[in-house]
Order: sequence, then C-alpha cells, then structure tokens
Amino acid sequence: MGLREIELKEEYRSDLDDIVAEFFFPCLAQCIEYDRCVDFLSIQTLATIAMAFENFSEGKAKMRMVTGHRFRTEDLNLFTKLFSEKYTKSFEGILIKDTKIQKLQDIVNKGQIELKIAIPNSEQVAESFSERIGIFRDENDDAVAFTGTSRESFSTQTRDFESVDVFTSWNDKSRVERKQKDFEELWENKTKYLEVYDFMYAQERNLLKYSSEWLFRD
Repeated sequence: MGLREIELKEEYRSDLDDIVAEFFFPCLAQCIEYDRCVDFLSIQTLATIAMAFENFSEGKAKMRMVTGHRFRTEDLNLFTKLFSEKYTKSFEGILIKDTKIQKLQDIVNKGQIELKIAIPNSEQVAESFSERIGIFRDENDDAVAFTGTSRESFSTQTRDFESVDVFTSWNDKSRVERKQKDFEELWENKTKYLEVYDFMYAQERNLLKYSSEWLFRD
C-alpha cells in the first residue's frame, strides 16, 4: 500500500473532519519521507509524529523540518540535548518514562530527523517565519503536498480550528512539484528574505528566541 491507496479529500476542515486521524496519520504511515514547514515546533509534537511514522522503525524513513526561531524554554533545552553531540543523548527524570520521547531519541541518533531554523532577514517580512506546507513521499515516488495548517495539533483535548488543502502528484502534479521546489530551495537556504540554519548552528550562536511564558499548544 502507498499514498495513492489512501482515500484523500481535497480539503480537510475542523468542523467536518478529524484532520489528524483522517489525514496526517494515514499519510505518515505510508510515506518514507516527510518534509514540513511550521511556525512553531514542540518536543511533544515531534515525538508524536515520530510515533505515527511507522517506517522510522525500519530505518528507511526520513523527516526534514524547518521551523521558526521561537521556542518554549523547556522545548529548546530538550531539542538541544537531542541534536547536540555534547550530550549523551539521554534524558533524565520523568521524561525517560515517556515512550514517545525515547523513540524520538533513537530516531534522532540514527540521523533520520533533520531540523533547520528559518529567520527573516528583511524588514519586508514579519519578525518570525510562518510558512505552512508539508510534503509526504512514499516508496513508489508518489507525493502528497498540503498547505493551510500551522502545525499538527495532537492534543486530544484542544485543537486549533483549521483547514488543510491537499494536492497529489497523480492528480495535481504541477502543484506538488512547485511545493517540492519551494521546500528544497528553503532547505538549501536559497529563499529570498530568509536565512536558514541548522538547528545547532543557530542555537550555538544565540539566534533563537525562547520564553517559558509563550503559550503554544501542541
């Protein structure tokens, strides 16, 4: 089975659909590559994506993420431990009991997740990166691209009200190829008005903003 076998809609909307259960999880289960741009990323969101990304366990899947430069303090500390060679890649205290965090640690150690930071470098752009696109690709080289949601809201209690527009390589090839090109240019730091850095490069040079008071929901 692959992405083409999933019964995908052209649009998912919170008042009509369970976007996570009906769109994100089925696509994650079938893809081997997931490219994603988000304005904000938390450790719990990344860990939940890793749990749903079934091909991670077989070592054949990869995820590339670009996010903005604002973090909650606790998330920034954990991301630093995940991606820095200075740490032993182990978590202390209660987090070690969280199987999602443990699985995420293993996946990062294998190099299956890459994280980059996008920071505006022009007065023509607001103070933070907020592009919202994603691309799934499976073993058959079929792809599904989407726009419209700021992040995967995995909380079972509260979720953002949002909509997702979906494009497939077998029905809307040119649109999917455009999204793929946009992401590749962003990943290679070739996008106007932005500077894109590896996470640890940005962290070590104090390019990231953080606060314990920011109330971003997972």
